[in-house]
Amino acid sequence: MRKEDMVIFSVDDHIVEGPTIFDQHIGARWKDEAPKCVESDEGFTWVYQGKPSVNFALNAVAGRPREELGFEPNRFDHIRKGCYDPRSRVDDMSVNGVFAGVNFPTFPGFALEMFQDRKHKDLNTAIIQAYNDWHIDEFCAVAPDRLIPMVSLPLYDIDAAVAEMKRAIAKGARTVTMPSLPHQLGLPNIHDDYWRPLWKLLDEERVPISIHISALDSTGTEHLTLDSPMGAFLTKAGLASMAVFAEWLWSDFIHDYPHLKVILSEGGIGWLPYTLERAELVHKNHGPWMRHNWRGKRPTDVYREHFISCFIQDEAGVALRDLIGVETITFENDYPHADITWPNTPEQLWNGEFQKGAIGQRDIDLISHQNAARLYRWDAVDRLGRENCNVAALRAQSGHVDLTPLKGGGKPPAEHSGTVRARDILRLFPQSNTFKTA
Repeated sequence: MRKEDMVIFSVDDHIVEGPTIFDQHIGARWKDEAPKCVESDEGFTWVYQGKPSVNFALNAVAGRPREELGFEPNRFDHIRKGCYDPRSRVDDMSVNGVFAGVNFPTFPGFALEMFQDRKHKDLNTAIIQAYNDWHIDEFCAVAPDRLIPMVSLPLYDIDAAVAEMKRAIAKGARTVTMPSLPHQLGLPNIHDDYWRPLWKLLDEERVPISIHISALDSTGTEHLTLDSPMGAFLTKAGLASMAVFAEWLWSDFIHDYPHLKVILSEGGIGWLPYTLERAELVHKNHGPWMRHNWRGKRPTDVYREHFISCFIQDEAGVALRDLIGVETITFENDYPHADITWPNTPEQLWNGEFQKGAIGQRDIDLISHQNAARLYRWDAVDRLGRENCNVAALRAQSGHVDLTPLKGGGKPPAEHSGTVRARDILRLFPQSNTFKTA
């Protein structure tokens, strides 16, 4: 097998929403109240109910020099067109050798947390439906074999959430994004029976849940101080997925839904062997007094049946794939954020995690695309032929893509010399409570 023969499927990328996304999809009753993308001297900001969003483009820095990979882009001309335009996105995927991808929202939060307020239920439901329609009918429809539809739900009303999920499934949705820990938004915790109608539907329809790492409480940010170097925060980002995983792994309800899958988006995989070993030891040493019913299974069995892990760069994790379960591992590109390896993803995978093919074609194929295709029930590679979807074929059709590095634009992450600290990032997002700092 050669590097050029790989087929690459990314289970976690991001969209920077353009200013017109609601124009064609929200009814006249709500049009004036829909979020607006407002331009000022500081750049673009989305405003909803009089409140600005935490960010406009977040960390959309693909194509910049490494010295400019911060959080500062705040105008459309500061970012690649592929961040917000679906045709340009497909071009950027092709030049990077990536065949297919799933995309999370940006300005409203990765699970549309901005619209999860019960106070304006009817309006929020209309906005969430409009966002889903734009995502499926405009963004993904540009390249239906390559852009996999992800939707969000009005989680404050379980009946409305189930109804919207059914509607979205009929339109082609293949996964649903949910907040990492819903109770932190004032919603019931995941162990509450409130959620069971949704779990039942997702189980029956084989729709996996995508849970992206976040900066909510209990995911590592609570240990930051204003003087904490940003490297400390970024190093422990995987704690967010570990916190989510532990809650779901030890849940009672998950055993009632044999086809329910949880994707731990952007959490990495290197921590999984330890965490699974720890769960096994907890079960062995504490099981008699905790009385948790594993239904005749072990924690590792439950992980392999119900969870999908993801990595951007994780050579240690892939080396330990047999301890994790190679059938549960997927690749994520994270376009257009700073961890991205664009436009050199095939080279990174081939020379790094895949050891220039030494780990074997079976495992390469499972990790690079087959696990994801099975998860989303996505048959494009089978229909189109591998030879038309691999790195060589995609790059052969992308010679027109401009790879000139972007330079300048936006506020620098810090105006002082030395390490960038949490306080510097807070200065970029003055309205944010993203970092819980002491």
